[in-house]
Amino acid sequence: MELFFSEQKIVGEVVVPGDKSISHRAAMLAAVASGETTIHHFLFSEDCLATLTCLRQLGVPIKQVGESVVVEGVGWDGFKQPNDMLHVGNSGTTIRLLIGLLAGTSLTTSLTGDESIAGRPMKRVTVPLQQMGASVTGKDGGNHVPLTIQGSELQGIHYVLPIASAQVKSAVMLAGLQAEGETTVVEPVLTRDHTELMIQQFGGQVTRMGNEVRVLGKQKLYGCDITVPGDISSAAFWLVAAAIVPNSEVTVHNVGLNPTRSGIVDVLRQMGADIQVEITQSVGEVIGNVTVKSSALRATTIDGAIIPRLIDELPIIALLATQAEGTTIIRDAAEMRVKETDRIACTTESLQQLGANIIATEDGFVIEGKTELTGGQVNSYGDHRIGMMLAIASLIVKEPVFLENSEAVAVSYPNFFATLKELVC
Repeated sequence: MELFFSEQKIVGEVVVPGDKSISHRAAMLAAVASGETTIHHFLFSEDCLATLTCLRQLGVPIKQVGESVVVEGVGWDGFKQPNDMLHVGNSGTTIRLLIGLLAGTSLTTSLTGDESIAGRPMKRVTVPLQQMGASVTGKDGGNHVPLTIQGSELQGIHYVLPIASAQVKSAVMLAGLQAEGETTVVEPVLTRDHTELMIQQFGGQVTRMGNEVRVLGKQKLYGCDITVPGDISSAAFWLVAAAIVPNSEVTVHNVGLNPTRSGIVDVLRQMGADIQVEITQSVGEVIGNVTVKSSALRATTIDGAIIPRLIDELPIIALLATQAEGTTIIRDAAEMRVKETDRIACTTESLQQLGANIIATEDGFVIEGKTELTGGQVNSYGDHRIGMMLAIASLIVKEPVFLENSEAVAVSYPNFFATLKELVC
């Protein structure tokens, strides 16, 4: 795909697709609830559609009504034995949370995914579930797909996460809801808490004390109406674009601003961006409108507890840093190396091809700015966030950018390129 927007700005208002993390969790909890759940503003992307496909294979009635999904919950005991292996496509959230969801059932299920999923580590999920009594086997001792789960009677555990991971926390909590007794998960730093909030929305009980999250087993959940906020990870691309493209201004409406996810807003402020935030909902998921105007930017250091709050935004933040005066350091982000791609390596290589002064470290980047970028041939490496970052980079170069594997963007933002064209003027 050729992208060329020389001397143009971006101006306008955007409603981004529904939050990917929340859409996954809403569908899974709706499946094991009693009664009907309607999920409004569901994200119909490849990843979330993989979750719906797997749930349908498990016998859950699901239908699309306009932009909403209606799920007829079957309860914890209502899943049916699937005829085939469950294929999660490219979705790490789908497979890791499904493992927790299926661990306490009476079924024997097998899960697999695409080439990217085949390389992603699963022991971080299977180890705590095995401690609960789950039977999970697979390639490389259960570290890689295909995985087979033999449903078992589970016991609650006290588990200290060795790394900060919302997916692992969520998998253990979903298993804990089915287990005997109480399950406690202790996080090294706080990660996104969509699972905790959504369990409560379905009528369940969750207790948080500091970095500990506790759930009682054998809880019954009830269907409800859910409206998914806009995805802050998708909004980040437009916020950064407005900050770095001269004479630009973009407002993103109805976007999720959950404090465990909104690190991108804090980083933009740290770097001197002209940003305004209006909170429109503060109960449960925090939702609001964010406006960014182009401005001079300064370098910063991004590390520590903020990293889990913006782990998916780090590729676009790396681009942001190329347009800030000074040296930006990003560290404590080694988790980027086990995403859809090794995002540290892919982000570095891609931006270097466009002329950026960026060096990869073991757990992040060192980026010198402000740097004028050039056009050229780049590749998403099949990673949606790398692809969108490179498309935003094309807004500030004076030569065309040729993006290979642009179709990867559909994993989280099917209408991304159409929205880009609408905003450019």
